Amino acid sequence: MIRVVLADDQPLVRAGIAMLLAAEPDIDVVAECDDGAQAVAVALDLTPDVVVMDVRMPKLDGVGATARLACGHSPTTRVLILTTYHADDAVYGALRAGASGFLLKDAVPAELVMAIRAVAAGEAWLDPAVAQGLLTDFAARPDPVTTPAAMRGLTDREREVLALAARGLSNDEIAAKLVIGEATVKTHLGRVLMKLGVRDRTQAVVAAYQTGLVRP
Repeated sequence: MIRVVLADDQPLVRAGIAMLLAAEPDIDVVAECDDGAQAVAVALDLTPDVVVMDVRMPKLDGVGATARLACGHSPTTRVLILTTYHADDAVYGALRAGASGFLLKDAVPAELVMAIRAVAAGEAWLDPAVAQGLLTDFAARPDPVTTPAAMRGLTDREREVLALAARGLSNDEIAAKLVIGEATVKTHLGRVLMKLGVRDRTQAVVAAYQTGLVRP
C-alpha cells in the first residue's frame, strides 16, 4: 500500500482528493492536514510514502514544509506539490527544497493517481505545463551553467541514463533504449544521486538542465 498524507487548507479540495484516492486499491490516505506545519508533524509521526502538498498554506507553506521533510527529518517521504500556477517562484522553490513532483490542480483525476504512484516509486513527475515553464526558463539563459565537479564525476553511462531521465523517459523506457536491464538502470540512477548529492530523481533532472548536460 502507498500511504498518503493530504495537506491542503481547503476542506472541499482535501475531501475530493481523499474520495478519489479511496477508490484505489493500492493507496491509503492515512491523514489530512490544513497547514504546512501540521503536515510536517504528521509526516514525522506517520512516515507516509507520499505527502500531497498544496504549495500555498497558512502557518507554513508547501515550500517550507517540503524543505523540512527533505532535509533529513523524513528522508523516506516523497512530496508531490499541487499548485494552481504553471511556473512561478514557489514552484522553483519547492523543486530546490526537494519536491519529487508537481501537478496542477486542474489536472484530470487519473493524473493525480499516476503521479502519486510514480513519486512513491522514486520517479519524477512534472505536469507538462510546469515542465514547459522550467524548460523555457532554462532556454532563456544565455550560456549553459558551468558543469560542476560532481557532474564531471559521472561515468559516460551514468550521464547517458541521466540525460534520458531528464528527457522524461521512465526506467523501463531507458532500459529498452539502452538495451540493458531495468535493475541496471536503477543502479545507475542510484549512483547518480549519490555522486551529485541530490535526494531523488527530480533533483537530478533539475541538475542535468542547470549544468547544461541536457539542453531544452
